[in-house]
Amino acid sequence: MGYEQNTSLFDREHARMILLVCGILSSLLYVAINIIVPVQWKSYNWVSQTVSELSAINAPTRPLWVLLCIPYTVLVIAFGWGVWISARKNRILRVVGGLMLAYGILGIAWPFTPMHLRGTVAGMPLTDIMHIVLGGVTVLLFLLAIGFGAAAFGKRFRIYSIATMLIVIASGILTGMESPGIAANLPTPMIGVWERISIGVFLLWVVVLAIVLLRERTGSNPSF
Repeated sequence: MGYEQNTSLFDREHARMILLVCGILSSLLYVAINIIVPVQWKSYNWVSQTVSELSAINAPTRPLWVLLCIPYTVLVIAFGWGVWISARKNRILRVVGGLMLAYGILGIAWPFTPMHLRGTVAGMPLTDIMHIVLGGVTVLLFLLAIGFGAAAFGKRFRIYSIATMLIVIASGILTGMESPGIAANLPTPMIGVWERISIGVFLLWVVVLAIVLLRERTGSNPSF
């Protein structure tokens, strides 16, 4: 009886660790996607163009981007579940897990709300509007996840999370200042840099969160 119970606990812990590793893999995969996909579009400029333009309607990179983002979405959902089951009595951490799950599930909608390429349409088509809305909700979800994560752990992780939030907000503002130039087909000299900084610090935060939880045994309270 004791052996079976210990085996069951080991299996659950093993599954939890695999789910948390999915968070690390998701961030690494997203970085890889942003290296592999732009190469397929010779005229694409990662400094002055957004990530979303890689999956825009009629973009030569759209099929590959959508295909590679499927495993990313699956990995994020798995990670969110891993955070959820790692929470146990830590209710704030459970909120973080729920937010990560929501962020991952929301990723399923991205292929259905693509933007148009610059200068190909007049005005703001419905898909472009939905793309902007989805982007705003996505940013809100991972800001909330970072914020609750800051409250779920110790001082060092709290400081790190707050710094991450400030960088996300600052780079988001800089991205927003240039974004009207996309619809107007005007130069956006640094929009790709600002957006990638925002995404990059979040991806790194996911990796750090996963590592912190991997260092903890099931049922213990993370102290980082």
